[in-house]
Amino acid sequence: MGVFGKIIGALKKTKDNISGKLSALFAKGLSEDFYDELEEILISADISVITAEEIVEQIRDEAKKEKLKDKEYVVDLLKDVIEDILCEAEVPAIEYPAVIMLVGVNGVGKTTTIGKLANYFVRQGKSVTLAAADTFRAAAADQLSVWAERAKVRIVKHEEGSDPSAVVYDAVSSAKAKKTDVVIVDTAGRLHVKANLMEELKKMDRVVSRDYPEAHFYKLLVLDATTGQNALSQAKLFDEAVDLDGIVLTKLDGTAKGGFVVSLCGELHIPVMFVGTGEKLEDLEYFDAEEFTEGII
Repeated sequence: MGVFGKIIGALKKTKDNISGKLSALFAKGLSEDFYDELEEILISADISVITAEEIVEQIRDEAKKEKLKDKEYVVDLLKDVIEDILCEAEVPAIEYPAVIMLVGVNGVGKTTTIGKLANYFVRQGKSVTLAAADTFRAAAADQLSVWAERAKVRIVKHEEGSDPSAVVYDAVSSAKAKKTDVVIVDTAGRLHVKANLMEELKKMDRVVSRDYPEAHFYKLLVLDATTGQNALSQAKLFDEAVDLDGIVLTKLDGTAKGGFVVSLCGELHIPVMFVGTGEKLEDLEYFDAEEFTEGII
C-alpha cells in the first residue's frame, strides 16, 4: 500500500463522519440553510468555528458568483479550500546535518514516534543518533533503547534524574565527531502549564543552538490526533516556548475528528510534517495536504 492509501486508511473514521452528513445535506439542495448546516458538519469533525466559518464563506461566495448548485463542483470546491488552508503553513524541507527535538505532553506516543522517525531516516540512507533526554520518567531511556535497537541506530543516554541538557550536549558532540546525519532528541512528556519544565526545554534548545550551530535545528510537537481541538491550545503554548517548526500527528487512525488539523495549519500556521498511520515501525508518512484532504472529504 502506498503513502496515499495509508493516509486515507488512517482517516477513514473522519471521512465516514463527514461523508454521510454531506450526502444527506446535498439531498436538500443549496440554500442559506445549506451553508449553516455545512458549517455544523465541519465543526463536528473538530474543525474550529473560526476555520469552519472561513471555509463556508469562501464556498458560498464562489458558488453564488458562478451560480453553481452542482454537488460534485461544491465538493471539489470544499476540497480546494481545505487544501489551500493546509498549505498556508509551509512544510520545511529537512536539511543535514539535522537535530530534531520532539516535545509534547505525556501519552501522545512520543517515544514510539522517535523510533519511527529513526527508521524513516535510516530507510533514506541517513545515519541517526538518539538522545535520551527524558531523564524524568522512570525507564524512559530503557524504552528508547528498545526502539534504537529496532531501528538499528545509536543512542546516547545518562542515568535517570540527570540533567537533560547534558544528554543533549553529549549527543550533539558525538554527532559532530562521527559526522552523523540526524540527531533525534527525546524530551520529558510534560504538562504544558508547568513553567519549570518549559524552561528545561528552552535550555536544551540553547545547548543545540550554541554547541552545534552548523546543524539544521527542527523542533517538532507530537500531538495525539484523538485530542481534537484541545491540541490547538497545546500547540500555542509549546510554540511560545520553543518556536515550533512543525507537528507530528499520532493515532490519526483512532479518531473521527481529524479536521482539527485544518485549524492547526490555518490559525497557527504551524505545518504538519509527519503522520503516524499505524503501529508498525514503518507506519510514519511525510504529510501531504492533497492526500490528507482526499482522506477527510
